[in-house]
Amino acid sequence: MLSRLDQKSLALVRQIGALADESGMRAYLVGGPVRDLALKIPSTDLDITVEGEGMRLAGLFAAEHAGAKTVRYPAFKTATVFLPNGRVVDFATARKETYARPGALPSVTASVLRDDLFRRDFTINAMAVALNAAAWGKIRDPFNGRADVRSKKIRVLHHKSFIDDPTRVLRAARFAGRLRFTVASRTLKLLKEAVRAKALDALKVQRYSKELDKILKEDDPALTLGYLKAWGVKRPAAPCGRHVIEYAIE
Repeated sequence: MLSRLDQKSLALVRQIGALADESGMRAYLVGGPVRDLALKIPSTDLDITVEGEGMRLAGLFAAEHAGAKTVRYPAFKTATVFLPNGRVVDFATARKETYARPGALPSVTASVLRDDLFRRDFTINAMAVALNAAAWGKIRDPFNGRADVRSKKIRVLHHKSFIDDPTRVLRAARFAGRLRFTVASRTLKLLKEAVRAKALDALKVQRYSKELDKILKEDDPALTLGYLKAWGVKRPAAPCGRHVIEYAIE
């Protein structure tokens, strides 16, 4: 699968894998980039999950690129490296999440890859590819994301997914619109239950607006907004600042 990367991206992930080997860590390409590779969709996104210290590996990687800048987010055990050529690489320590209440930002603790994949929104985004030399290119897919890619299904990983993070309702619509996937029947039932329970009301308006802004940037935002309307999603309780979105959903 890694052979589908462009040459510059391939060189970067090889370097990351080598640095992980030297540091006694395990590094993986994860999430959306792996999904896109499975779909043979061109992507230059690089999201790296590390069994070890993600911020440390980010620093080692940045040190190999003169002029690179690193922004760290210790509370979430993540870091973003901005390369001089404009490329951006995101690093994260493999972690598990707990939610104090629905819609809250999670508390995170370091963990292993499987836990990190389980915390993700959908199975299609819960795949990883190993970057260390000994396991180079091996696909980690504990939740059958590849099967859902093939069947074009959007499926959550557990029954509390939309309650823990209601933005996943909006993301389900966005991925359904972008990829022309359908939401799996059980997942759709859970989604509609969360909407009826007003789970989205627990979100701060800034998080709601951020997801809606992403929808506006899609090639066919009307399709995505149509899904939200069909699912009973209304505008947020507080103004978004983008009336076109607020009233398109109603």
